[in-house]
Amino acid sequence: MVARGEIARFWSLESLHMVSSDGGTESSALVDDNGSEEDYSYEDICQANPRYLQPGGEQLAINELISDGSVVCAEALWDHVTMDDQELGFKAGDVIQVLEASNKDWWWGRSEDKEAWFPASFVRLRVNQEELSENSSSTQGEEQEEGAGKNRHRHLESKHQMRTNVIQEIMNTERVYIKHLKDICEGYIRQCRKHTGMFTVAQLATIFGNIEDIYKFQRKFLKDLEKQYNKEEPHLSEIGSCFLQHQEGFAIYSEYCNNHPGACAELSRLMKQGRYRHFFEACRLLQQMIDIAIDGFLLTPVQKICKYPLQLAELLKYTTQEHSDYNNIKAAYEAMKNVACLINERKRRLESIDKIARWQVSIVGWEGLDILERSSELIHSGELTQVSRHGKSQQRTFFLFDHQLVSCKKDLLRRDVLYYRGRTDMDEVRLVDLEDGRDKDWNLSVKNAFKLVSKTTDEVHLFCAKKQEDKARWLQACGDERRRVREDREMGMEISENQKKLAMLNAQKAGHGKSKGYSACPVALPHQSLHPLHQRHVTVPTSVPQQQVFALAEPKRKPSLFWHTFNKLTPFKK
Repeated sequence: MVARGEIARFWSLESLHMVSSDGGTESSALVDDNGSEEDYSYEDICQANPRYLQPGGEQLAINELISDGSVVCAEALWDHVTMDDQELGFKAGDVIQVLEASNKDWWWGRSEDKEAWFPASFVRLRVNQEELSENSSSTQGEEQEEGAGKNRHRHLESKHQMRTNVIQEIMNTERVYIKHLKDICEGYIRQCRKHTGMFTVAQLATIFGNIEDIYKFQRKFLKDLEKQYNKEEPHLSEIGSCFLQHQEGFAIYSEYCNNHPGACAELSRLMKQGRYRHFFEACRLLQQMIDIAIDGFLLTPVQKICKYPLQLAELLKYTTQEHSDYNNIKAAYEAMKNVACLINERKRRLESIDKIARWQVSIVGWEGLDILERSSELIHSGELTQVSRHGKSQQRTFFLFDHQLVSCKKDLLRRDVLYYRGRTDMDEVRLVDLEDGRDKDWNLSVKNAFKLVSKTTDEVHLFCAKKQEDKARWLQACGDERRRVREDREMGMEISENQKKLAMLNAQKAGHGKSKGYSACPVALPHQSLHPLHQRHVTVPTSVPQQQVFALAEPKRKPSLFWHTFNKLTPFKK
């Protein structure tokens, strides 16, 4: 951490304070759309939920619980895949028993039969620990189990209290989240805009994305949430309608999540210079922000949109079917899963269009519009024999994307070189399966064949596969293409023109090399090796674990394996 003396030498502290026209210091309270100030001050939020705002407070509270003999469990937010024996691997949704939380970045825990380190940022503490405590003690002897059961029975909370706990967690974390967003907008963005010599408009757009729009949206969402919150009897709160009312608004997170890898890269570049490190630390201190680096703050919207389905799932668990909010909570849970799924799909598509752009650049003699003008995903590829009405056949390699089928020819000498030969608009044709034998329309004998027939003209394309199973795969792929186009339309799946142009520009600059891809894996910060508190501990891992940000969303589609097949054709190799 940068000392205050160093910051004072870097710039004058007074230069960061906003001075009003009368010479007074401007209040840090932000005025909302109706002209009123924020309802919650920094002190109010600290008092409401101190463990989220006091550095080290959460670790201290956890260790106190563990020392008292309580079983503390956390739920995995993301997959943690590791090849290090000192680290604990798990999948999103797994429950991990926390055994030690002395280090803020790495905790020691148990999952199934293994104990090891795991990144604290990959999990969230369960709200109702009592229920988990009951399940976690099943391996003890009968006498211990009987004694523990009586003890648990005395402390087991009612269903109402369980729901109260979840409701209060949702409300408290929402208020804290608003505080973090406000700190980013007022503590960082406002100050960055004052220093035009350090930051360009483009740089700020890259680093912060549309987080100001998210802040504005979340303030409206919290106001509606507060109206539905029953302070006297929290378990009676009916908050499901708030999520349903604002479900379309949550789509703004897609832009932020897609932009986040670029923000991390830009920040990493700037942080190599001392003056930027000092600048951001000064912003944090003057805004009285918690002890988290700027990249940690910028990760919070990504974490938040992934956390909503978890919170609603837990709330649904403790909401009886007789509860007046049951149907809305159930619908809200599905809605927020769909939001996360859409964001996940858009992220995957951004990665896909980079590959598609590189593929097009590798094709010799490409004609017409760029493939990205209409398509964003490869669905199937393979070799087919295309037959004309006169019986002339041509061996071609076909690539089926959403909306179009592209035909290429292999070079006779260099089989890894492909030449462009044309494309078919899949929106304008219908698929016709042909039986083996003589085709009545063309009077030709065919085997493993199918047709693509134009809906508006007399144009017909006839294709033959080598094997029956190849034909079956193509028929399935054509059906998948229509389904995906329909789903994209229903989900509102769109890739912006700027993102398409950037993908093509990167591909053209790189030739057949690597382009500036989108990384979907924010990383936990590296940490220092610490002396183990217990003999069983070795050292805190020094590796940087990778996480899948959107693993909480339940993907509707399985990942495609066709890009792996393309390596045989080597269009992406140098």
